[in-house]
Amino acid sequence: MTADARDLPAVGTPRLIGRDHELSRLTAALDEPGVVLVSGEAGIGKSRLVRELLPSPGVLVARCPPLREALTLGPIVDALRQARPGVAGLDLSPLAGTLRPLFPEWDLPPAPEGLADAGAARHRLLRALGELLDRFEVGVLVVEDVHWADETTLEFLLFLAARQDRRPGLVLTYRPDEVGDDSLLLRLSSRYPRITLGALDVAQTADLVSSMLGDERVSEPFARFLHRHSDGIPFALEESVRLLRDRADLIRQGGEWIRRSLDEIAVPPTIRDAVAERLGRLTPDAQAVLKACAALSTPATEDDVTEVCGLPAERADRAIDEAARSGLLADDERGRLAFRHLLAAKAVYDGIGGRERRELHRRSGRALAARNPAPVAVLAHHFREAGETAKWCEYAERAADLALASGDHHTAVSFLHGLLAEPELPPTAVARLARKTPLFAFTGYLGRVDLVRTVRGVLDSAVLDRHERAEIRSQLGRLLMHAGDYATGAAELTRAIPDLADNPVAVAQAMAVLGRPAGTAWSAPEHREWLDRAETVIRSAVPEDERLSFIVDRATALLEMGDEAGWAVAATVPEDDPRDPLQSTRGLLNFGDAALHWGRYGEARAKLTRGAELAQRHGLQRLRDMVLATLIRLDWLTGEWRGLAERVAEFADLAEEPLIQLDTTLVGALLAAATAPGPDVGRRLTLVLDETKKRGIADMPLEPAAALARLHLAAGRVAEALEVTEEPMAVVAHKQIWLWAQELAPVRVEALLAAGRGAEAEHLTTEFAASRSGATVAAAALVCRALVTQASGEQVRAAAEWAAAASAWAELPRPYDALLAREREAACLFAGTGTRAEGLDRLEEVLTGYERLGATAAAERVRATRGEHGATPPVWRGGRRGYGDQLSPRELEVVRLLLTGLTNPEIAQVLSRSPKTVAAQLNSAMRKHRVTSRTALAVSATQAGIKPATRTAPAN
Repeated sequence: MTADARDLPAVGTPRLIGRDHELSRLTAALDEPGVVLVSGEAGIGKSRLVRELLPSPGVLVARCPPLREALTLGPIVDALRQARPGVAGLDLSPLAGTLRPLFPEWDLPPAPEGLADAGAARHRLLRALGELLDRFEVGVLVVEDVHWADETTLEFLLFLAARQDRRPGLVLTYRPDEVGDDSLLLRLSSRYPRITLGALDVAQTADLVSSMLGDERVSEPFARFLHRHSDGIPFALEESVRLLRDRADLIRQGGEWIRRSLDEIAVPPTIRDAVAERLGRLTPDAQAVLKACAALSTPATEDDVTEVCGLPAERADRAIDEAARSGLLADDERGRLAFRHLLAAKAVYDGIGGRERRELHRRSGRALAARNPAPVAVLAHHFREAGETAKWCEYAERAADLALASGDHHTAVSFLHGLLAEPELPPTAVARLARKTPLFAFTGYLGRVDLVRTVRGVLDSAVLDRHERAEIRSQLGRLLMHAGDYATGAAELTRAIPDLADNPVAVAQAMAVLGRPAGTAWSAPEHREWLDRAETVIRSAVPEDERLSFIVDRATALLEMGDEAGWAVAATVPEDDPRDPLQSTRGLLNFGDAALHWGRYGEARAKLTRGAELAQRHGLQRLRDMVLATLIRLDWLTGEWRGLAERVAEFADLAEEPLIQLDTTLVGALLAAATAPGPDVGRRLTLVLDETKKRGIADMPLEPAAALARLHLAAGRVAEALEVTEEPMAVVAHKQIWLWAQELAPVRVEALLAAGRGAEAEHLTTEFAASRSGATVAAAALVCRALVTQASGEQVRAAAEWAAAASAWAELPRPYDALLAREREAACLFAGTGTRAEGLDRLEEVLTGYERLGATAAAERVRATRGEHGATPPVWRGGRRGYGDQLSPRELEVVRLLLTGLTNPEIAQVLSRSPKTVAAQLNSAMRKHRVTSRTALAVSATQAGIKPATRTAPAN
């Protein structure tokens, strides 16, 4: 069957089909400025959904290109530049001068003085860009394909999301399958509403195709055919319809559009094949235009496309029109040419041969180099792909310089590392680039290894003067320490310091790093010596306005080492310095964490709460997360367990912040051990211990080692408890930092006593007690003493010592540790002469305390002990039974049905109760399990060993 061209349908742009619910959710989320993410696979219609917001006043659209070479804040900068030619009349504050490197063509205020701290510089840049959005009156910022965003753009989005004043609405589209495990995007996607787009069904497929064909009816068999071969992906549907139209495979019969028979239609197996076939049906000139647009990668003007495709102007104009009529190419909202979908662009690009591709990139670079300002990151991409090494090096270094000027060390490192790996660079260029490289900002493990190798090669082979070599060696030392190789890194830093004498800030920074007690090689007095040397340099040669970060570092290091002098230094740090909110917030976090370890829990809570407020106000999302994670640990210690499991779960997927993730995982395992122990607790503790050892930070493995040893002792595995505490205890003894042993020392003493090594236990107890490093160490030392006395057989004296330990813990307060000590006191009273009744009374007090706290596993242990000593539970004498913190039989029925997935009304139907009664019983169960949601109750009940009911369907 053939068709005349006049019989072929006119194919238009489809309407938005099957997304009414998603569009209403998106609109509702932006009624009050909020954050909403739109996720889905490629071609599912994320951009099409977001376009329904446009054109709207106050909406700014930024797009992240699929390029390896990312420019600092490139998508946001490009969107602002396209939205307005300059900043005249915007009444910008002096802060806007920070943006000069990003907008060199604009008449901005003078650039402020540079900041030595990269984090502070980057935060100042983000605040300036936020002010610019405010002055542009951006009500909604749309960022498309944010899975390709550079790290600083993601930091900016987190900054905007955390702002409390004048926050614009944020709409972010992304593909979940292209988000890395360590991407900052995970922090957004786990906290804010997400709209996930799915495939269209057959009816929606028919509606979409009909909207492309003048709203005329589409036959159901045809719709089913298209749905089957496109999987309901809107872009695949659209391409299929356009290809069928180009082939004349669409025919009209009986008032509706139908297909030829299946035997006559060959369906391309992929979108790429469909696009390739459609491309082949266009004229060579239109193909040249589409190839040029594919090579350019980003939206381009008609003049740029004309220059890259190599056609005369008139032919290029006709070819651009033909490409647009094909539906592959379209104008964006700023009149630039771009593919309607990146999948089509990739399909065209993949079909270009190597030689032609290099030539297109060379032309692209030549065309874009004429722009002012030059898009240096994009130019680096084009000249790299063109094989023009000299020009690639030129623009990559310019992109790195721009990133460094903006405080974006991550982007700078990505460019500079690539340049350093270039084998044809002369030694002078290698030395220059190595000096620029902020090595300590490089965070990827494999990348660090490559970078270390590259920089070592620079030190070994390049012709460097003394100062250049010292600067590079200093950076290398910090990189090695950041990677966990503290001994080697410290050696490099120590070698570098004498030749850094003409740069006192660099000398002070190197000495301050050596003063932190992070590695295992040096003792506390050795670290203290470096701290004091740094202090001498700072006082004599570092300008006063650059000292705050050094003061925070000194106070932090002293407090980490258990040195009381650290509190006096910490007191000199302002809690809210408007000139440097980053350092004020960092100080509150560090000193709050130190107060936690010293047992100054009220002070810890005050500082951490204040730090969370400052971090929220200034958009310091990473610091805010660290503060919140530290508050989780504080609440575990002080017995504020209600809702703690849910708060721990919020950090479970924070893979981009592994230290926070490890810290909260540890708290979750400790909480589970007290409430619902199982084999998963040991697995989690082992995971945390193994991961912390990999980090190379001396004190990190101590607490998970102690927790794991307690599990071993509870199971009678004395040898395993000794083994897991051996190395950590040796680290503490070598470092001479007994503050670190507050969790480790008691369990180590108990393991030594269980192994018959009483003399070692006595020696450790004496040494630990003599350290006097805060209230927590004092309480833990009392526990060690009570353990030794109990092992000696002096039960009455041991009971008194356990009582003293319990009082010390309670005063802090650490109620769970106080109850554990009271439980040990009861055991000694049972073993004593004539003190059994007192032991039973003490056990009842402990049981009540455990039940009030929610330590269900510990409470069960006490009930068993009480039974072993002849005590019986209170006798029920009629009236309504009280179940304490245990589920009643009727509550248990409801919870077991909840575990099958039934809703409240469905549970009510199954049990023949009212929905109101079921809701009340679920609320009671949540209270007893100390959770606040049905999901958390299901998790807690499962951990407690409650099994789902045999599923019973509710009656109709």
